[in-house]
Amino acid sequence: MAKSNKPTSKPNTATPVVTPMPVRNYLDRPPVAQDNDGLLRKIFYGIVLFALVCMVFMSFGVGINADDKFQNDYSLKLVEYYGTMGKDTSALFVKDGNMHLYGGFFEIVTGFVNKAAGLKPNDIGYHHVRHVGSTLFGWLAMLFAALLAKYIAGWRAGIITFIIMFLSPRFLGDSLMNPKDIPFASGYIMALYFMARVLDGLPKPNKWHLLGLVGGLVIALATRAGGLLPFAILFLFGGLHFLLRNGGFSALGNFSALGKYLMYIIGVGIVGYLFAVLFWPYALQDPFKNPLNALTKFSALEIRIRILFEGFNVRSDMTPWYYAIKWIAYTVPLAVVVGFIGSIVLSYRLMRRYNPLWILMVLFAGIFPVFYVIYKDSVLHDAWRHLTFAYPPLVVAAGLFWNELSRFFDGKNALQYGVFGVMGLLLADAAVFIGSNPTISYIYFNPIAGGVKGAFGNFDTDYWGLSIRQGVEWMEKEHILNDTMTTPVVIATNMYYATSKLTAKYGDKVKVKYMKYDARCNDAWDYALYPTRTIGGPTLRKGMWPPDNAVHVIEVGGAPILAILKDNGRNCVLGQSSLKVNDYNGAIERLSKEVANVPDNELAWGSLSQAYLSLGQNMTEQNPVTADSLIELSKGAAEKGLGVSPDDSQCNNLLGMYWIEKNDLGKAKTQFEYSAKIEPSNPGAFYYLAIIAVQQNDGNNALAYLEKAVQANPSFKPACELAIRICEQMGNTSQAQRWRAYMQQIK
Repeated sequence: MAKSNKPTSKPNTATPVVTPMPVRNYLDRPPVAQDNDGLLRKIFYGIVLFALVCMVFMSFGVGINADDKFQNDYSLKLVEYYGTMGKDTSALFVKDGNMHLYGGFFEIVTGFVNKAAGLKPNDIGYHHVRHVGSTLFGWLAMLFAALLAKYIAGWRAGIITFIIMFLSPRFLGDSLMNPKDIPFASGYIMALYFMARVLDGLPKPNKWHLLGLVGGLVIALATRAGGLLPFAILFLFGGLHFLLRNGGFSALGNFSALGKYLMYIIGVGIVGYLFAVLFWPYALQDPFKNPLNALTKFSALEIRIRILFEGFNVRSDMTPWYYAIKWIAYTVPLAVVVGFIGSIVLSYRLMRRYNPLWILMVLFAGIFPVFYVIYKDSVLHDAWRHLTFAYPPLVVAAGLFWNELSRFFDGKNALQYGVFGVMGLLLADAAVFIGSNPTISYIYFNPIAGGVKGAFGNFDTDYWGLSIRQGVEWMEKEHILNDTMTTPVVIATNMYYATSKLTAKYGDKVKVKYMKYDARCNDAWDYALYPTRTIGGPTLRKGMWPPDNAVHVIEVGGAPILAILKDNGRNCVLGQSSLKVNDYNGAIERLSKEVANVPDNELAWGSLSQAYLSLGQNMTEQNPVTADSLIELSKGAAEKGLGVSPDDSQCNNLLGMYWIEKNDLGKAKTQFEYSAKIEPSNPGAFYYLAIIAVQQNDGNNALAYLEKAVQANPSFKPACELAIRICEQMGNTSQAQRWRAYMQQIK
C-alpha cells in the first residue's frame, strides 16, 4: 500500500487564550452634555462676576459684629506672633475667650494687610479690610458650590445653585462680616469640589486640582478644628471611589491601583494638615494633640449664653434636640427647603443619571454635621451659624433637584419655564429682603416663620448687633454726634465694641459705657443703643419694647431690631443710687418720677417695689398700718413691672418676698419656683427657696437650693453665709467648713 503524502495532523496542545472579564465600574455614567453649553458657561461666569461686585460693594456698609472684639484682638496677637517669629507668645493662649483654639488663616491674612496699610481697630478702614476679606470667602463658597453642581450635572445646575446661594440672605449676610464660619464654609465646599475632581482624575489627577484640594483642606482646618471633617470625608469617599470604580472588594487585590489611591489621598492629607498647622500657633505647639483637643472643646462648646428660642430666653445648653433643624427650616429660602427635600425624593434617579458617589457625598456633607450635633447634644449659639459650612452642600442638593425637575420637561419649553418660575417664586421673598436690607440680610426669616415680623419675640433677630452702625449713623444724621460737639455725649449699650469703634473718630467727645439692658439704670447716660439681643421674649411679644423713652427705632421686615433711647432727668439711676444707700424715701421720689415719664421701665418698677418693701419692713414695728400699706404698694409696683417684662427676675422675686411678708409660704414657694424656672441663673430665687425650706425645718433641701444659688452666681456670698449657719445647726461641721473655705475664695 502506497504511503500518503498528506501531512499527519497533530492534536492542538496550546493553552487556550482566556479573555479576562472586564472590571465593572459602578461610577460609569454617560457624560453630562447640553446643547447650549457655551452660552450657559458665559451666563454662569457673568452672574458670578456680577455677584462679586455686588457683595464687595455691600460689605462697605455692614456693621461690626459682636465677636469682632475677640477676633480683632486675636488678629493683632497673631501678627505679633508671626512678625516676631514666635517670640511674642500672646496668641498661644487667649484668656479672654478661647480664640487660640481657632486656626488663624483669616486673621493672619487680613491682619498683615491692615498692618501694611497702617490701619488699626479704631479706623473704620480696618474693619472694611476684614469685611472685604470675609466677603471674598463667602463668594468663593458660592462659586465652588456652583462648580460642584456643574461638575455633577452641567452648567445649568451650576447656574441654579449659584443663584440660590447668592439669594440666601443668611449666608449672604454672614459672608459680609463673619470671619469664623464663612472662611470655614469656603474651605469645606472647596475641598469637596476638588476632592471629586482629583479622585475622578486618578491615576493621574490634574496638578491644579491637587493644589485646590490641598488649599481647601488648609483653609478649613486653619480656620476651625472642625476642618478635620473634610480630611475624614476625603479618606471615606476616596476608599469608596476606589472600590466602586474598580469592581468592588475584589479590587483590594489590585495593588497597583490601590497604591496610587493611597499615595495621593494620604499625600494630600499630610500636606494639607501640615500647611494648616502653620497658620495655627496653638496647633504648632503639639500638631497631633492640640487640634483634637480643640475639636473636643468645641464639640462641648463650654461657653453658655442666653438665647431666644420659641418665645423663651433659655441657656444655649438647654435647647431641644431640633434647635438647629427648626432654625434652618425657618431661615433659608423656600427654594432650598423644597429643593433639598426634593433631592432626597429624587436621590435614586439622580444617582442613576449622574455619578452616584458625588450625589452621596453632597447629601452626606450637608446632612451629617446637622445630625452629628444632635447626636452629640452639642451646644449651638445664635441660630445655625456653627453649621454654616453645611449649607453650601445642602444648596448643591437643592440645585440638582431643580435642574433635574427641569429635565423632566426637556423639549417642552412652556413647562420647563414653569419649573423655573416656581423656583423663582420660592426665591422672591428672599431676593426682596436682600434688596431691602442689603447690609443686614442675615436676620432673614422665610414665610414659614412669618418673616421677621412673625419671628419677632420668638427667635433672636440681630444677635450680631450689626444695627448698632445704623443707630450711630442716625445719631450723626440728627447731629447728636458731630465734630463740633462741646459737651461729651455718653452712650450706654450692650454692644460696647462696635459702638466704641464706630464713634472712635469723635475722641473724648463721645464716651461709651458697657451696660446690659437689664442694668441700664446702674449708671448715668445721655443716649443708649440696644438691639433686641437678651431682651425677654414675652416683653417683645407683648409690644412693650422699644420702651417709651425711645427716640428712634431701626426696623427690618416690619419688626424693631434696635432702639435708641434718651434719658431725661436721670431719675432711674438716681433712684437706684438712693436705694443702695438705704435712702428709701429718696428712691421712691426719684423712681416715681421715672415711671411717670417712662411707664414701661420695668427696672424702675422693680426698684420702686424694692424701696416700698424695704421701707415697709423698717416700719413694721413702729407703724404696722403704714408698713402694710407700703408692702401692698410694693406688690403693685412689682406687678406693674411684670406687666412690662413677665420674666423680670427682680419683680418675680419681689412678689415672692411679698408672700413671705404675708406669711403665706406656699404662695411664696410657688412664686420663687416660677422665678427660678424662667431664669435658672437667678440666685435670689434659690436663696429664698432655701429660706422657706429653713422655716419648714427642711435643712437638706435648703442646702440643695443654696448649691443651685452658687451655681447660678459663684460670687453670691449670702448663700454661703446661710449654708454655713444651716450646717452648724445640723451639726455638720465638715460641710460648714467646706462652705466657709469656698466663701473665702470669693473676691
